[in-house]
Amino acid sequence: MVNSLNDADIATVLNATPSTTRTAGGKEIPYPFPSPADWRDHWIYFLLVDRFDNPSAPPRSADPSDTYQGGSFAGIKRRLPYLRDLGVGAIWLSPVLMNPPWFEWYWGGYGILDFLRVEPRFCIDPDAARQNPALADREFRDLVDEAHAQGIYVILDIVLNHVGDLFDYEGMRDAAPWKQDGEYTIYWRNDQGVAQADWTDIATIVNLPQEAGIWPKDFQQNDYFRRRGTYDLSPDPTTGDFDRLKELVTEYKIPGQSLYPVRNHLIRAYHYLIAKFDLDGYRIDTLQYAEGDFARVFGNAMREFALSIGKKNFFTFGEVWQDDQEAKIAEFVGRNTLKEHDLIGVDAAIDFPMRKRLVAVCKGFAPPSELAAHFDYRRQVLKTVVSSHADAGRYYITFLDNHDLNERFHNPAYPEQTRLALTCLMTMQGIPCIYYGTEHGLSGHGNRREYVREALWGLQNAFSPDQVLYQTLKDLSALRELQPPLRFGRQYFRVCSGNQIDFGYSAYPGGVIAFSRILNDRELLVVANTNIQADVTVHFAVDYNLNPETKVWSVLFSTNPNPSAPASTTS
Repeated sequence: MVNSLNDADIATVLNATPSTTRTAGGKEIPYPFPSPADWRDHWIYFLLVDRFDNPSAPPRSADPSDTYQGGSFAGIKRRLPYLRDLGVGAIWLSPVLMNPPWFEWYWGGYGILDFLRVEPRFCIDPDAARQNPALADREFRDLVDEAHAQGIYVILDIVLNHVGDLFDYEGMRDAAPWKQDGEYTIYWRNDQGVAQADWTDIATIVNLPQEAGIWPKDFQQNDYFRRRGTYDLSPDPTTGDFDRLKELVTEYKIPGQSLYPVRNHLIRAYHYLIAKFDLDGYRIDTLQYAEGDFARVFGNAMREFALSIGKKNFFTFGEVWQDDQEAKIAEFVGRNTLKEHDLIGVDAAIDFPMRKRLVAVCKGFAPPSELAAHFDYRRQVLKTVVSSHADAGRYYITFLDNHDLNERFHNPAYPEQTRLALTCLMTMQGIPCIYYGTEHGLSGHGNRREYVREALWGLQNAFSPDQVLYQTLKDLSALRELQPPLRFGRQYFRVCSGNQIDFGYSAYPGGVIAFSRILNDRELLVVANTNIQADVTVHFAVDYNLNPETKVWSVLFSTNPNPSAPASTTS
């Protein structure tokens, strides 16, 4: 049992698994597993561990459910060939660190109890794994090794901002309104989840059970926790609990010193996980609620540690939920030349602004001009961050769906919209991320997030490669791999015209999305008619220097079974 960060000595972990090879899937794989040369060469598949697959049992309840359904590491492991054949380059796993065993109602993994221990509930025998944490470690490491043997990288979802529902507030409340001045008295929970009246200071608790309080013991200081209630009434929404999930004070400094112990403990814990499990990247939950300097320090600390053990391109990307503030996202990624600091931020951010506009346009709710105008605006914002326009793609994780929305994109009544949106997503600038079940046509929707967190393996014909959307994604993945402009090219939205006289971005809902990806001397034109009920004839302006009038165009991919292309360049 690893109870402290001193016990979790990185050198010991590395000596136990030296730079050599490991066997998985009948193959010898190097350790540490080498990073990809460029993450734009790979697209990401995001899955919720508890909701993906279990080879031993059906889901425990009908969807939507807010308790554990029973998904496991073994379930993911057996579906790796299915993901490999789809073209997946990396899997993003929801958090796998141990949550409070009494906390059945927040199964997503974001309420951590122990930063050094793997969640037993994701194991083949949860009771045995709870008694012997080494079993859980081994199962998770076997999953990572098997993914590597299949040529798939592993990105782990991690949390810096908060922990689980580990204590009650005055009046024995699990959540409290924001307190403007000072901290509440708190009562830490025991290993049954019951708040103890005499456990007001965790540092003074004698013989704290392994499944109570917070672990490792380095975090066992009241001052490391906000203790002021939820953020909803706070003047600063970045300071406060997420309802029952208690916030860490990552800006806490030891009085009279310049040390940030909470930050240092988090950094060391996540170094340990890289070494222990041979991870390839981190997705950082709620990064926008971390202080800007900590976000930059953390990203740099992960990058440098990975380099020190032989991982030359460890990937970090964060959740910066800003639908309209491109400049806010730019504060967290890359090297912003307008800032005085020396450190580089995390590698990328999840692209909420693009998602908002792409979904609205592909659904026919907004004109393509809104999407085009946003990318023109982004090009201006990124001038202080990227080295070239083509370089922008490395800074964004693009997506249509995720676990924090109330409905999925797919509507079974309009499958053409999904194919159209996937085509745009897989060909636009950025690193595409597909939410699990999209390839199966999952279409959950409702008034809360549980509707989009379905137990995939409980559905009829789950994991069948015969699904139309599975084949669409597979074909798009192959296209993206064969065409470097779709991964590395500059992107320009193209003006179009119905009469060959008046050109502009398509300005009406149900219009045409048109953009080019240009790399060196090659231009690929992507055209998507968002009016799924009517064909249109449209003319486009392209780069004349790359496409003389004698050039003949060819169709590389189409969702139309009988596609056609213009015979030549005319303008």
